[in-house]
Amino acid sequence: MITNTIMIQGTTSDAGKSTFVAGLCRVLHRQGISVAPFKPQNMALNSAVTTDGGEIGRAQAVQAQACGLEPHIDMNPVLLKPSSDQNAQIIIHGKALKNMNARDYHQYKTVAMTAVLESHQRLSQQYDIIIVEGAGSPAEINLRDRDIANMGFAEAVDCPVIIIADIDKGGVFAHLTGTLNLLSQSEQQRTKGFVINRFRGDISLLTPGTDWLEAFTEKTVYGTLPYLMNFHLEAEDAINSENICDSDNPLKVIIPVLPRISNHTDFDPLRLHPQVDCQFIAADADIPACDLIILPGSKNVRDDFNWLKQNGWADHLKKHLRYGGKVLGICGGFQMLGKAIHDPDGIETTAGSIEAFNLLDFETTLNADKQLLNVSGVLAGSDTKVSGYEIHCGISSGKALENPALVFENKNDGAVSEDNQIIGTYCHGLFEEQFSCQSMLQWAGLKNAQAIDYFQRREDDINRLADSIEEHIDLNAIFSLLDINVSKQKPQRTVTASL
Repeated sequence: MITNTIMIQGTTSDAGKSTFVAGLCRVLHRQGISVAPFKPQNMALNSAVTTDGGEIGRAQAVQAQACGLEPHIDMNPVLLKPSSDQNAQIIIHGKALKNMNARDYHQYKTVAMTAVLESHQRLSQQYDIIIVEGAGSPAEINLRDRDIANMGFAEAVDCPVIIIADIDKGGVFAHLTGTLNLLSQSEQQRTKGFVINRFRGDISLLTPGTDWLEAFTEKTVYGTLPYLMNFHLEAEDAINSENICDSDNPLKVIIPVLPRISNHTDFDPLRLHPQVDCQFIAADADIPACDLIILPGSKNVRDDFNWLKQNGWADHLKKHLRYGGKVLGICGGFQMLGKAIHDPDGIETTAGSIEAFNLLDFETTLNADKQLLNVSGVLAGSDTKVSGYEIHCGISSGKALENPALVFENKNDGAVSEDNQIIGTYCHGLFEEQFSCQSMLQWAGLKNAQAIDYFQRREDDINRLADSIEEHIDLNAIFSLLDINVSKQKPQRTVTASL
């Protein structure tokens, strides 16, 4: 098997596929090898806008950074964004196609595979190596028919597969042997070996287990990655609620976990800020007092708005504002701050309209033409740089927009209330620029707010991950599966593209 493609699959969701792919990409990039990430099919509500005006999974954008590349639609040709338990928006080559239920999409997968193979072929012609990330687990029996996300793709392009498992969850040997046993004979043959992820303690103590695993499966264990403390890489979908606040008097920020919350990676810079206590509030949790409430993005704005009302957030917002608290709405959360949300064509759910929180004087109408933009400018009334991206179907209009929150080169964005307590914006990534984050925290009430370089933090952790892979993984054995020659010597690091 001579190939320029290798695929990383996992025993479960959140086994470490996205992380391991990003790390391998950075290892190869350090060697001066032209490498690109690829995920055939992604189901996630965290997404990014590409340089060619499309939408892909956020994890692939981070992996692109690890390769020193700008994100491109071919890196994730099929993206599924769930709008309910049974329906999802289908995005092909960066553009929203339609909403489908699970049964209809199952029939459509043969068409989607054509898009997947087209993207893989284009990347293969441009880059020396393609590192592919699977989705979920290849052993999900009910999803194996017409599979395009795991072994169905690997078989189609005839590439080797490595399976990764998370030992921190427990049962790692059962996960690996069980997954392998549920594969077909040809799939077992193309599975070349395993990586164990997130081991705590002395790795040498695991040796009897890995020796047994190699003997039992006749597959290679390429190595065991240690648990990296305080490691950060943007999540593909799962919410990371860990924060590093070490202040005696922090800014307290709360964010409701909407059923269809999207792009919650917006708040990673807050979780990682030492002066901010950032909490995600689930449906069954009490709503605590705080300095700032952030209403996040949503894939189903009207349904998530109703969820907020049912869980007491309408009354809590009013009380919070009466006591001088601040409120920020981003994208769908911004739309909820207005007077009404109209969906005449049933873009997200059944057609209809709802009254929103009526905290700002504007209304929003959803339409089929999704806005996908990378944006940059300044915070209104200042020269503080801000950058980010827009992903939304809504068009907002009304008097409140005459007092914008952000000023871009060709337009204004968002709104600020007359009393300066409420800000709404369509801009995701608002906290990623260090000085715009600092300004927003000062607006919310944090005195002497520090400016934290989130871009550099992400870059540092990608390099930290690559260092760990170089130390603990048998890269020569992995790269022998590919048609390349990789030096063991680590070249000097280079500056890479940022999201």
